[in-house]
Amino acid sequence: MKITFEIYYHTRWGESLMLSGGTEQLGAGDESRAVVMDYKGDGLWSYTIEVPATIAAFEYRYLVKSGDEVRREWNRPHRFEPGKKAAEYRLLDSWRDCPDDLPFYSSAFTQGIFFRQHPQPQPGVPAAGTITFKVFAPQLRPNEQLLLVGSSPALGNWDPMQAPVLDDTDFPEWHITLDAAQVEIPFEYKFVVVRSHPREVVAWETGANQVCGESMQPHSSAVVISDLRFNGAEQPWKGAGTAIPVFSLRTDYGFGTGEFLDLKYLVDWALRTGQSFIQLLPVNDTTFTGGWWDSYPYNANSTFALHPQYLRLSEVGRLSNEAEQARFDTLQKELNLLADVDYERVNRAKMEYLHLLFDEQGDDTLSSEGFKTFFKENKFWLQPYAAFCSLRDRFGTADFTRWGEFASYDESMIADYCAVWSPWNRSVAFYYYIQYHLHLQLSDVRDYAHRAGVVLKGDIPIGISRNSVDAWVNPDLFRMNCQAGAPPDDFSIEGQNWGFPTYDWEVMARDGYAWWKARLRHMSIYFDAYRIDHILGFFRIWEIPLDAVHGLLGHFHSAMPLSPDELASKGFHFDASWQTVPYIREESLHDIFGPYTDEVKMRFLVNKGNGRWDLNVMMNTQRKVADYFSGADDEMNILIRDGLLKLLDEVLFLEDPDMPGYYHPRILGNRTQAYQALDADQKASFDRLYEDFFYWRHNDFWKAEALRKLPALVESTDMLVCGEDLGMIPGCVPEVMQQLQILSLEIQRMPKEWNCEFGDVSRYPVRSVCTTSTHDMSGIRSWWQEDPARTQRYFNEVLGEAGEAPATCEPWICERIVALNLSAPSMLAILPLQDWLSIDGRLRRKNPDEERINIPSCPHHYWRYRMHLSIEQLLAEGEFNTRLRELIARSGRE
Repeated sequence: MKITFEIYYHTRWGESLMLSGGTEQLGAGDESRAVVMDYKGDGLWSYTIEVPATIAAFEYRYLVKSGDEVRREWNRPHRFEPGKKAAEYRLLDSWRDCPDDLPFYSSAFTQGIFFRQHPQPQPGVPAAGTITFKVFAPQLRPNEQLLLVGSSPALGNWDPMQAPVLDDTDFPEWHITLDAAQVEIPFEYKFVVVRSHPREVVAWETGANQVCGESMQPHSSAVVISDLRFNGAEQPWKGAGTAIPVFSLRTDYGFGTGEFLDLKYLVDWALRTGQSFIQLLPVNDTTFTGGWWDSYPYNANSTFALHPQYLRLSEVGRLSNEAEQARFDTLQKELNLLADVDYERVNRAKMEYLHLLFDEQGDDTLSSEGFKTFFKENKFWLQPYAAFCSLRDRFGTADFTRWGEFASYDESMIADYCAVWSPWNRSVAFYYYIQYHLHLQLSDVRDYAHRAGVVLKGDIPIGISRNSVDAWVNPDLFRMNCQAGAPPDDFSIEGQNWGFPTYDWEVMARDGYAWWKARLRHMSIYFDAYRIDHILGFFRIWEIPLDAVHGLLGHFHSAMPLSPDELASKGFHFDASWQTVPYIREESLHDIFGPYTDEVKMRFLVNKGNGRWDLNVMMNTQRKVADYFSGADDEMNILIRDGLLKLLDEVLFLEDPDMPGYYHPRILGNRTQAYQALDADQKASFDRLYEDFFYWRHNDFWKAEALRKLPALVESTDMLVCGEDLGMIPGCVPEVMQQLQILSLEIQRMPKEWNCEFGDVSRYPVRSVCTTSTHDMSGIRSWWQEDPARTQRYFNEVLGEAGEAPATCEPWICERIVALNLSAPSMLAILPLQDWLSIDGRLRRKNPDEERINIPSCPHHYWRYRMHLSIEQLLAEGEFNTRLRELIARSGRE
């Protein structure tokens, strides 16, 4: 069989067009073995291969190479599929650039919102004497079809009512195969969108008629014209959705926490109210100690494993011991009545039940064909994770540095540890068993959501735990001597310290970010969209020294720190002897420590003279202070601890850990005592260099950093990508997100415009997700009561209401705020469930403060919020659901 690849591409001097594909003649998928195409003139490149007639379908890509530089197509490869009775194929391709409507190519639309439950295959496959057209048209709704209308009788003579329908089984790509003898080449044509049953024209393709000329005559070959795109105006689409953690769900079947299968009920409610998205928090396993502090969903022990607490036990199986089963049934009812999640009791009970059930049915499960397939596909992460869990249980700690010979991961040792002859095999296999059932249940929910046209949106945390499987197996990928966090913001005036190690991007780049790609591809098994937590971390991360506690002592990494010479050139008199160490003045001590000042001086400080003090060696880092006062629970010791931490924040510059002798201005340096000690000219110099450093200096640098990492990750799956771009946003972020078509996050009370108190929802970008609040914020109702003066301005200026604002956010006000967000141009409006319910005075929770999910300023917050009514009750609220559906429909959200 002969296959000829043809493509028009105008190269520059020194460039060659190359072809790489999944057959040996094209390098067997190895890009380094790609073949150089033949240039035929006028921009046409060609290459012909001879392959066996029995060859299977394969994928291929075009590359442009100039020296060591390679330009690649968009991530969706071309595909050759053999037809029948054709000894020769001509593949007429076009270069695939990323489409302008990329979100519609995501699985959120192709497998969810626009999912075609009843595809309509059409007769005809490539054969000798045929011509096949392949066209991308991702925006067609499920009740729409694509026609090929043209000047030939076989194409309806321009009558859409008589034109043939294209095959949609490969949606969003459509195709049709025609017998060249019947269509009389040459002919003109256009694609037309119609609504089916009865057929009604929706849109004709714009622009001039396309032409199938004599050069496309197949003769005895099969001609395939690919990479066409329907040239029509983008059909506006806006959707609505609900954000809620899985653990917060409540159904009659729960075990004191939300479970994956509860999402089916939420899908039903979304469908009933006209919503198309369900946004979740991370669902990975966070078990380290079994204590309630493991409830933090962004601190996973594995970026692949799912949390056992989300299993529906009754679907895994029932115990043969009726008395034991009755005991657990009673406990399930008790825990399910609790107002909040009791993380410790719930997880302890579930693990006990699963151990008993594993003893009864584990061997049967592990010998099943379904499990064997699951294990084979997931062994690369599943075996290290299960061994990690076994060793954690065995040694009583997740701190793998205390595991003796297992402290450093060794693949061969772990293989022996997990082997069937190992005495620890059973403890390892138990975790295989759990993950398999979690996979089955979440996959079931995904399929259920697809059938309903509802999208599950996941969450990718920016960090990984330093005691995680990932850090144990791949420590070289992380900067273990640093901590990730965030600079000060409205949530936390001292900044945030998440404790996670930061990424070593240089190391990650060496294998093309394989760890990230594997993580995202695994996530795409269950989700069709995802939120990148703290996407700013891909531009630069707020990195904090390991011996610091407050985020104030962090700096951006990667960055371009300042040398003393550069500081001097900016007019600043830099002196490391006092500007890079805590600047402590006598007069400030009493303000901080009050009646305990003398005791603090005696126990923890050193007098340097001239009214200056320093901390002694016992207290010269924040980590030492925190450890010393770790058990403090009385007023005096807490005040002293916090005061000492504050003193250690009093530095004007921070030395870069990777570039000794280069410095970062401390964030909010103008609030330090060292700044106050500067004269007016030096303060002005510092202010200028500070503004330049944090807002202008790094724009191009950070843009390049993001474009080095994000494209490979975005292109690794078909999921819709959304970014959480809140906080201290560099000017390059919107440009990069727009270029990569990553949806931004818009919140009215956190505007991105300068000198603006509230965002203008009418100016939100189309490629965005708007919301009223997030899991890190108070909901509408609590926010309304936090700052009455600000609430008053919002009431008068944004809502346009006269007079005094009500003291509480009454249902009608909540509905106005919800409707305002729904009216935004944003592609998605995804609101917390609490804010949807706020519009109904009967259904909403009495105390809005009980709806808070997280308080970022509290590093040890207990994540336990749970719905106060069940989803079954919510489904039964016909009047409310109709009202909500109408509210969403009026905003133009399908």
